[in-house]
Amino acid sequence: MQERELSTRGITAASLRATRPTRTLSAKIAKFRELGLLGFIVLLSIGVQLRNPSFLTLENINDMVTNTAILSILAVGMMLVIVTRGIDLSIGATLALSGMIAAQTVSAFPEIPAVVALLIGTLTGLVSGVIIGFLVSKIGILPIIATLGMMNVFRGFTYLTSGGKWVSAHQMPTSFKAMATGTTLGINNLIFIAILIYFVAYYFVNHTRTGRQIYAVGSNPDSAVISGIKVDKILWLVYSIMGGLSGLAGVLWVSKFASAQGDTASGYELSVIAACVLGGVSIAGGSGKISGIILGSILLGILNNALPLINVSPFWQNGIQGAIILIAVLINAIVKRGVDRNNLMRRKI
Repeated sequence: MQERELSTRGITAASLRATRPTRTLSAKIAKFRELGLLGFIVLLSIGVQLRNPSFLTLENINDMVTNTAILSILAVGMMLVIVTRGIDLSIGATLALSGMIAAQTVSAFPEIPAVVALLIGTLTGLVSGVIIGFLVSKIGILPIIATLGMMNVFRGFTYLTSGGKWVSAHQMPTSFKAMATGTTLGINNLIFIAILIYFVAYYFVNHTRTGRQIYAVGSNPDSAVISGIKVDKILWLVYSIMGGLSGLAGVLWVSKFASAQGDTASGYELSVIAACVLGGVSIAGGSGKISGIILGSILLGILNNALPLINVSPFWQNGIQGAIILIAVLINAIVKRGVDRNNLMRRKI
């Protein structure tokens, strides 16, 4: 009787049995994806440690986490953008512009508190994000086109404001450079700020109405409109958040490296996108977790730190990172296909 009913729906019992293992496998991958990523990080760390005993020293771990902090901050904003089925290719240029303006400000007025410079840079990034959000949400320009165009605009503004010159360490006051090297509650400021942002982001996406609406827009924009969600405002919001975090990261970057240049963070947006993809954020939108992008950022940080330690050629380093990203995308595609098939099989017709 059950097989006859399935046949009338165009679904044979054989096909149902054939798809059941795939659905089960996909469900297990979806459930334990983050656990698997964590396990891979542990195994990778053990393997590198066996090759180079200096890898898991406290000093190297601290350097690795500190170097990953800026990447992880940007990954929060990029996750929100990707969840809404968008992309932001301008974050490297926004970071450079914000960092340059903050560096020029403290160079011209050394007495300005470092916090004020941080606010100036963050505000610069926020304005940049608001502009991109307007182009995407109100004008209707595709995110990849809008952000690609503004990337060149922001990069041009960076060279224009600097006159093609650098702002070097001796032009920055000590208080500004200490912003990235100092500590708060015994924790490096970069790490402390990243942790604070992650706590705020976790609460925002999991316990606020707007956070749930962001996922609703990415899951099904048409249904979101029908349910009364103002999609244009949500899109405007996520790109503004991305811009603000890029501005913040720009100031922290310049403070950490004590140098502001026109080509700062060129191509860095690709690393941020990679961290999100590795963390399980779906490029198709509607899916992504804070815990996932933390693991994705950590994995990229480990790769950037570990591969040179074990004397891997720079040419192979890019290839290895690219292969790992492709594997992560493949796993995400398998998971999504299995979940979609599972939902289809459960749907009552």
